[in-house]
Amino acid sequence: MISDAIFADSFPTLQQKIGGKKLIYLDSAATTQKPQCVIDAVTHFYEHDNANIHRGVHTLSQRATQAYENARVQIANLLHAPRHEEIIFLRGATEAINLVAQAYARPRIGENDVILITEMEHHSNIVPWQLVCEQTGASLEVVPICDNGSINLEAYKAMLSEEVAIVSMTHVSNAIGTINPVKEMCALAKAVGATSVVDGAQATGHMDVDVEDISCDFYAISGHKMFGPTGIGCLFGRYDVLQEMEPWQGGGDMILSVSFEETTWNEVPFKFEAGTPNIAGAIGLGAAVTFIQELGYDNISTLEHELLVYGTTTLGAIDGVTIIGTAPSKASVIAFTVDGVHPHDVGTILDHAGVAIRTGNHCAEPLMKSFGLNATCRASFSIYNTKDDVDKLAVAVKDAIRMLG
Repeated sequence: MISDAIFADSFPTLQQKIGGKKLIYLDSAATTQKPQCVIDAVTHFYEHDNANIHRGVHTLSQRATQAYENARVQIANLLHAPRHEEIIFLRGATEAINLVAQAYARPRIGENDVILITEMEHHSNIVPWQLVCEQTGASLEVVPICDNGSINLEAYKAMLSEEVAIVSMTHVSNAIGTINPVKEMCALAKAVGATSVVDGAQATGHMDVDVEDISCDFYAISGHKMFGPTGIGCLFGRYDVLQEMEPWQGGGDMILSVSFEETTWNEVPFKFEAGTPNIAGAIGLGAAVTFIQELGYDNISTLEHELLVYGTTTLGAIDGVTIIGTAPSKASVIAFTVDGVHPHDVGTILDHAGVAIRTGNHCAEPLMKSFGLNATCRASFSIYNTKDDVDKLAVAVKDAIRMLG
């Protein structure tokens, strides 16, 4: 089990007070706090190894290159990817999905094709496919959810056909915490010849992800959701698929040779990493991976599930509070509403109590509309949270009801 002592000084941001109250951070679905080891890794790079990579023969460049490529190997190992070359460094899951949309989907689909997504997607797994449909004439279709927020698998099966070229789904809903059966969904997609894309931004900080077992074609991750820096993420892609793809962006390091007549692309994964990358971010993400592996996913999942159960029970017992999204398989996210009180007002009252939650549509506006809502309150937990945090959240919600309800 994870001991509270491990986190006494691990997360500097959590050692402060907000409005004179100890900070209770319950917004990890938006971004996780960074442990000291990640901060130290980024600082060490800038203080000791700052240089551009893949291009220099001097010592600093060699050290920076080694650290950057070591991080690629670490992430491949974390995702159980067969080859480290299948990991492409990008700014985050959003850019990863856009890369697949523009470099893989756009050249391959046309007006008779269908792109299938689900009703619970984040905007970053909706808009890129809308753009591709506008560019190619393909159709975008949406798999509905059930009343409890789980995916309607029977509807999904019925919507799959030979016309479906791409299926793109979230592994874990950022807005309501539903964990989708992505392995089954990818297998069903493969059976009709469709390419599968999984948005794993909300998964890799909380659970063991095995891309080979899931058998997806692409898997997108975001570093800042898994204790890493902002502005760094990765795309896993099957090596044979990446080999077939053309680059999306042109520039330095993604080429082998350039003349005014023609250009020869670099090998995978470098042909998709144009320009100077976020070197420090990748190194910081590597440190975050080490941090996760040292904790162990079993310990992380156990702690977060306990918080989810305790939080759902505690908040659900408050008169006027309604939990939104009650799928049987959930990550540590609780969305809720308070009768007669706008979520933004709830969030403001909670902030005065030192409790940080997220309010709004959580970049999942279509999902909110499916529940007949414009916004919710969202408390999302990570390893640095405790049941005492949940209790303080509950007290603050009751105060908000008393003041504004």
